[in-house]
Formats: sequence, structure tokens, C-alpha cells
Amino acid sequence: MVVDCGGGTVDITVYEMESGCGQLKELHRATGGPYGSIGIDFEFERLLVGIFGSDFVDAFRAKRPTGWVDLMVAFESRKRTANPFKNNPLNVSLPFSFIDYFKKCRGSHVENAIRKYGNKEVTWSSQGMLRLTMAAMKRLFQPTLDHIKQAVGEVLNHPNARDMKYMFLVGGFAESAILQMEMRKEFDHILKILIPQDVSLTILKGAVCFGLDPSVVSLRRCRMTYGVGVLNRFIPDRHPRSKMITKDGADWCTEVFDKFVQVDQPLAAGETVVRSYTPARAGQKSTVINVYCTEKQNPQYTTDAGVKRCGTLCLDLSDLQYRRSHQKPRRREIQAQMTFGDTEVKVTALDVATGKCVRATIDFMNR
Repeated sequence: MVVDCGGGTVDITVYEMESGCGQLKELHRATGGPYGSIGIDFEFERLLVGIFGSDFVDAFRAKRPTGWVDLMVAFESRKRTANPFKNNPLNVSLPFSFIDYFKKCRGSHVENAIRKYGNKEVTWSSQGMLRLTMAAMKRLFQPTLDHIKQAVGEVLNHPNARDMKYMFLVGGFAESAILQMEMRKEFDHILKILIPQDVSLTILKGAVCFGLDPSVVSLRRCRMTYGVGVLNRFIPDRHPRSKMITKDGADWCTEVFDKFVQVDQPLAAGETVVRSYTPARAGQKSTVINVYCTEKQNPQYTTDAGVKRCGTLCLDLSDLQYRRSHQKPRRREIQAQMTFGDTEVKVTALDVATGKCVRATIDFMNR
């Protein structure tokens, strides 16, 4: 298992090394979530709101953006050096602009607000800094750590990942001694946790090695179910009446999800899936193929909950030479092809009659 802990997200992948050839076979689809170290920043902001009030914090961030950046940079340095094996308090320097702006808005010193907050683990130091005990800092880490442990635990409980022996903890956030201690305490009895040297550069080095030899990963697991939206002949016993439309005297069921691959399906590098379609009307001058994705295994319609459009292909069918050679308009064959198993999903649409082809890449951000 590789647990890549970054600033914004934590990404989890599981591989098995094939004996002899040294290639990697993915056992569990890539998963994770927005559990990066930025979650600790959000908890620190919540602490500031608790001490100084949300109206002041929002106003300071809007009116003194440079001071806000300086404050978060000061907290970042303390966050990086936090060590659970040392009980030394951590001092966060409050910028002069913060202290000055608070005095203008509230008419009192920040020390009074901290004292009024009434938490012995959060105090004002004699050096003029916000002082956090190690216990207070751990509490800022805890929500993010709980999310990471839950995500890793869910993968470990999957049938494909139960015989795992090693966990590689990598990424910039993996440098945190608090994260390392928490992961060892939670999972060290299940598998061996390995933390490479230069842990923040490990992902970059791996990307370079993969670029030199992409064939090192022989099999991947599909992260989502992918397909396209199509029209099918309307079958009263199967399709809801609300999906029926009529074109050229024929009844069609619209927004049908035609599945190409399903979630967690094993896919070899470069594996392709091809589907053939015909435009709904003869003589149609263009066709649009919308590509959809979902975490469900068997979606029925593109309007189902959790189904999102992630790509669009527009194919021009107004070919004059084709129209001259066929006096009577007739439906044409359109081939849609998806290529999987690489670092991205590629989609093409081909007009078989003319050889015209358009390509697209799946938008994983689902914008």
C-alpha cells in the first residue's frame, strides 16, 4: 500500500509485485480524499475564530491579506516542527498587523481575548506570541488524522487487500512526526510501515521513474464506472414513461447510460472498449456524445444520483462528398472508443463512412 499524504489530499493505492518480471499489478482502485495537511490549517482558523470571533477573523483576512498570509506561514512552521515526543510549547508569532487591527476593532489587546478564552493550553507568551501546548497542537491534527485512518482502514478491509505486508508512507505531510506516530500506533500490528528518506520527494522520483518506463504498471483498477449517454428503443415494460421521446415516428428512451467499464474492474495498459452507434435521425449533420462517470457499478440512466458528465465529443457529419454519393439520406455508423489502463482515460469518436475522428480526455475534476 502506498499512502501519499500531501497538502490537499491523501491518495491511497495498493499494488502487488509480480514475481520474475518486477511489474506492478494494482489490487484496489485508487482512493483517498481531501484529508491533506490543509485540514490542520482549517482547525487553526477555527481556534482563531473561537478566541477572537468570526467577524474579526473574516475582516482581518479580507482587509489585511498580507498579514493573514504571514500568520498562516508562522503557523505552518510550527506545524511542521511539532513533535509528539517533546512537550515543549509551540509559539506562533502573531503579525503586528493582526495585533494592531484587533486593537482598532475591539479596543483591547489580543492578550485579553486569549485570557478570556479560558483554555490553559492556549496562552499568551511573555515574548508576545500565541502559545500552544503539544496537546493543543495534537487536537488540531486529530480530525485530519481520523479521516486518514478511516480511509486506510476501509482499504485494508477490502478482500483484495487483506494479505498486504507493507505500507509506504510518502508525501510532504508524511514528514510530520505526529502523523507518523499515529499511523504506526494504528496499523503497525497489521503491516510494516516504511517511510523512505526524502519522503516529500519520493512521489516526484517515482513519477520520473514511471516516465522512463510506463510499462512497470501492468494492470490498473478502474476508479469509476464510465459510459456514454445514448438513445435506446423505448420498451414500455422496462423504461419509465418520463424518458420517452418520439423522433421520425419512432419511440426512443433518452438518457440511457451505456456502460463501457465498471468501477474496480481490472484493466491492462492500453485496453480499449469500442461501441457502435447510429444517429437518431437520417441526414443528421452532427452528433454529440456525452461521456459520464459514477462510483455506482450499474447505473441505468445518466440522470441517476451520483452520475456526472466528465467529457463531451462533437462529431461533424455534414460531409458533402458523402452526401453526394448517397442520394437518399441514411443513418451512419459512429464508433465510440475508450482507452484505459494508462494514467488518463482517452475517448475517441469515429465516423466510419468518412474516417473523421475526434478525441477527448476525461476531465477527472468533473467541472
